[in-house]
Amino acid sequence: MTLDRIKRGQSFKINNIQNENIRVQAIRFGIAEGEWLTCEEVVPAGPIVIRKNRQQIALGRQLAKEIDIDLN
Repeated sequence: MTLDRIKRGQSFKINNIQNENIRVQAIRFGIAEGEWLTCEEVVPAGPIVIRKNRQQIALGRQLAKEIDIDLN
């Protein structure tokens, strides 16, 4: 499953980020493969807001399609 299909309130684990550029961007935000995060909000036709601890990050849909996840 990819991150763009997540629903609000779901916790998920990042499995794989195949695109090297996106992986580097995610690491800059403190997000790496194997981490557990929570979906804070899914904005219709807009970004997906995820939470790691107390930090919120908005990811565009195209970026979210590149991130493979597992739900808990």
